[in-house]
This record gives sequence, C-alpha cells and structure tokens, in this order.
Amino acid sequence: MSFKKHVPNIITLLNLSCGLVALVYAFNTYWPMAFLWVCLGIFFDFWDGFFARILKVPSALGLQLDSLADMVTSGVVPGMVMFQMLVGIADNQEEANLSADNFYLGILPYFGFIITLASCYRLAKFNIDTRQTDSFIGLPTPANALFIMSLPVILAHSDGDSFVFSFLSNPYVLIGISLLSAFMLNAEIPLFSLKIKYFNWETNKLQFVFLIISILLLFVLQYLAIPVIILFYVALSAVNNKFWAKA
Repeated sequence: MSFKKHVPNIITLLNLSCGLVALVYAFNTYWPMAFLWVCLGIFFDFWDGFFARILKVPSALGLQLDSLADMVTSGVVPGMVMFQMLVGIADNQEEANLSADNFYLGILPYFGFIITLASCYRLAKFNIDTRQTDSFIGLPTPANALFIMSLPVILAHSDGDSFVFSFLSNPYVLIGISLLSAFMLNAEIPLFSLKIKYFNWETNKLQFVFLIISILLLFVLQYLAIPVIILFYVALSAVNNKFWAKA
C-alpha cells in the first residue's frame, strides 16, 4: 500500500489536532495561543487538498475527514471563543456590581454557539453542493474562524477608553456579530476559492493579489487587519463576480 495516499489525510488530522489544542486554550481564555493554533490548523487545511491533487490521491474519505476536522478547528473553537467572551463580560459586570439579570448571566453567552451551529450546517451543505468545486458560496468556515478568533485578541490589545474596546465589550454587539457570522456562512454569495491549485499566475492571480494585499494589511494594522482582510475578501469576490469573472 502506497504511503502517499495517506499524506493528505495526515495533514488533515494535523488540522484537527491543532483545533483540539486551540479548544483547550479557548476554554481557558488564553486568546493569543488559541488564535495561533487555529491559524496553524487552517494552514494545514490549506495544504491537504493541494497535496491530494499533486499526488493524485483524492478520495471520498479525505473529503469527509476534511469537513470533520474543519468542524472542530473552524466551528467549535470560534463558538467557544464567542461563548467565553460573553461569559467574561458577564463576570466583569458582576465584579463591578452592575445590574445583570439572570437571562443575561445564564443564557445569553450560549448564543455564541450559533457560530458553531451555522458552521456545521455550512460544512454539511458544502459536501453535497456541486456548485462549490472551484469556488465557495457563502463565507468559508476557516475565514469566518479567523474573523471570530481575532476579536478577543484585538480587544486585549485595545485601550480601555477606545471605541474598539467599547464596541467589542458590548454583549449585544457580539451577539450581532454571531448572527452576522451565521448568515455569511450560509448566504448564497459566490466567493472565490482561497486554495491555490497550481503555482502559476494565470490561474491564481486573484488569490495572489489577495494574499499580497493581506500581508501588507497585516504589517500595517497587525491584529486589527484580520477582520479587515475578511471584509476585503468578500468585497473582492463581489468585484470579481461583477466584472472580472465575466471578462
């Protein structure tokens, strides 16, 4: 039995392993490490399909395994992060002796898992949607995970009196972000694929342009660049759908 047929699945399992480690860090609200391990998991997710094509060993098992790994790294972990952010706000209100009803303290944080439910639905739909072989319809779960994972890191690096801090410390803003996340994951919006099939400019110029601009944004804005990059991805896809794809 050739070893090369197992290479993509091993890479996928590395993605899953990173997601499990990230989940532990997220549960303990150690945001930088949770973010780092999710990024590493998404890195492995980027390459499993690439190696399956290069080695000519695509399989139905690999497709299902990829979705199961993504469910943890890009579905369960961001849901846990949002849950913990909402719990943290509730705890801060209690410590400050601010009024908070039982609904907020006991139930509202669980709304963060809307992200997990929407991610699960999106991944299941992706596996049976024949339209998504070369592009995406709806925000991919890894992109959404990066968006959510960046929020507590941005909050931790924000000044306590800044607009960003106040914005991300508002529980109802976080609930709104969770609902928007769920919508974008499953919206009928065509988005170009972030995965590079072959290393040549002609077939991947959109991906390369996106990558170059994203790197520049990371240098300039640092953590704040993550949500900006995700929004830029959606906007660039809209421009591609409107003009370039028809050229």
